[in-house]
Amino acid sequence: MSVVTNTTTIGAIELPSRRNTELLLLGFAVVIPIFAYANVGLAIHGKLPPGMFLYGLGLGALAGVAHLVVRRYAKYADPLLLPIATLLNGLGLVLIWRLDQSERLQNLAKRQFGLFTESAPRQMLYTALAIALFSVVLLVLKDHRVLQRFTYISMAAALVLLILPVVPGLGADVFGAKIWISVGGFSIQPGEFAKIVIAIFFAGYLMVKRDALALASRRFMGLYLPRGRDLGPILMIWAMSLLVLVFENDLGTSLLFFGMFVIMLYVATERTSWIVIGLLMSIGGAVVVGATASHVKARVTAWLDPFDCYTTSGACEQVGQSIMSFGSGGVLGAGWGQGNSDLIGFAANSDFIFSTVGEELGLAGVMAFLLLYGLIIERGVRTALAARDPFGKLFAIGLSGAFALQIFVVAGGVMGLIPLTGMTMPFLASGGSSVLANWVLIAILIRISDTARRPAPAPAPSPDSEMTQVVRPS
Repeated sequence: MSVVTNTTTIGAIELPSRRNTELLLLGFAVVIPIFAYANVGLAIHGKLPPGMFLYGLGLGALAGVAHLVVRRYAKYADPLLLPIATLLNGLGLVLIWRLDQSERLQNLAKRQFGLFTESAPRQMLYTALAIALFSVVLLVLKDHRVLQRFTYISMAAALVLLILPVVPGLGADVFGAKIWISVGGFSIQPGEFAKIVIAIFFAGYLMVKRDALALASRRFMGLYLPRGRDLGPILMIWAMSLLVLVFENDLGTSLLFFGMFVIMLYVATERTSWIVIGLLMSIGGAVVVGATASHVKARVTAWLDPFDCYTTSGACEQVGQSIMSFGSGGVLGAGWGQGNSDLIGFAANSDFIFSTVGEELGLAGVMAFLLLYGLIIERGVRTALAARDPFGKLFAIGLSGAFALQIFVVAGGVMGLIPLTGMTMPFLASGGSSVLANWVLIAILIRISDTARRPAPAPAPSPDSEMTQVVRPS
């Protein structure tokens, strides 16, 4: 008599890649901007735009290339990040082209520069370069954890990027803010790239120091306060953000860097006291600089009462026009191409491009755009929760936090909730630096999500797990 016993090894269950879902959503992300483009042409010129199909073909080709790269090199990545970014970028191109058709802006450009150059074709070129850079990041960055090796190098690189705009002969003063550099006839905003580089430093540093920073020395009013010697890092970042604010007159970048560090510090230590300390320090720094720096003071004045100085200050006029744009939009808006947000001037193509959304698409359109931005932030946070390594968790939450802060300061500034910051609305505003940096941010989040969702390799089979046959004598 013999008894046979069978034992098999159960391998890892392969998760669905969701790439077909991504492809379907990309179809909608391309079709919606094409319909918006047609609406603008019919509203302004009474006929379909002549380049509508070429525009749709170009956007579809770029989205297809990005999808193929993700399908090949990030098979298990989040399926929503790429379609949402494509939709926002496509609608941004439509908004920029709509403003290009404004006779007011054309006449203003001819008076000041002697010629008028459309921004939409240039933005389409920047989008193509951004998709190429997006693909390169996914091709080169096989594992996000290798970035941890460059923790302190990234800090030095971020400082260099922040210093460049104040270097004589290299930096350019645009509307009072020194956040641009001019290279070979092209203007670059280094701060857009610095937010990604400095997130690498914050993630690497906090991963090593989080235990020390989580220690509390005493409890005060229900908060566990950190030890005095552990306040050094936050004081250093606070001082750096104030220097950016003072020397570059850049309120947005200052808030972005300090806010991102406080968010990552809270996630790393789980201490609410860091949030309270960060808010107090940011408020104190903003009050001091707002009372002393003339450029920041003008923006604060425009925020407090834009209509009091409407005829004497350009900042007040811009904020006043923006508030009137949102007000005239109502709930459903005036319709594509039927608003007057171009009265804001050239700023309508930058952070004030959101005013065009408010006037022509109304409250419903504004909420739709904010929902799309919120979905990117939510997927970034979800990626951070799913990441298996502490560096990836902190890196993803830092990038998502930076993206969320940029949306808040831009939307809040043009709506009159907070003072203007001068930052650009991600994917919507005209500008190469912004679209390049934000597509790199999306690529990194896709890489982290792919690593987080990729099934772990099955362990090597042991002799006990293989099928064995035991024969016992009867």
